[in-house]
Amino acid sequence: MLSVFLFGTVLLTAQSASISEINHLLMYVAKTQCQYERNGTLHTGAEAVEHIKKKYDYFYEDIETAEEFIQYAATKSKLSGKHYQVHCDGQPPLRSKDWLLGVLSTYRLSTNSSEKK
Repeated sequence: MLSVFLFGTVLLTAQSASISEINHLLMYVAKTQCQYERNGTLHTGAEAVEHIKKKYDYFYEDIETAEEFIQYAATKSKLSGKHYQVHCDGQPPLRSKDWLLGVLSTYRLSTNSSEKK
């Protein structure tokens, strides 16, 4: 019985971490000054996050990790197959997947270093 309890605790901890990471990504996109390109049209971060939330709600049961969130909700159009691009001033456009994976990596590093203190 103890092993089931411990496994459940680990599972809940992993889910909590993923939820925190996904929420961080959503807030980051909402507040960015970069523009999110979807099917050739540029959107503000606030506009982009509304679309991403809709896709997240649609694919919710398929998403267990922040990486899966990025894959299903924030990478490309399911209809056209075109990858979303992020346009930040003074930088070449990046695929949203690469941009968000970088944001996620930075977030994980910051939370890991603050946990060690």
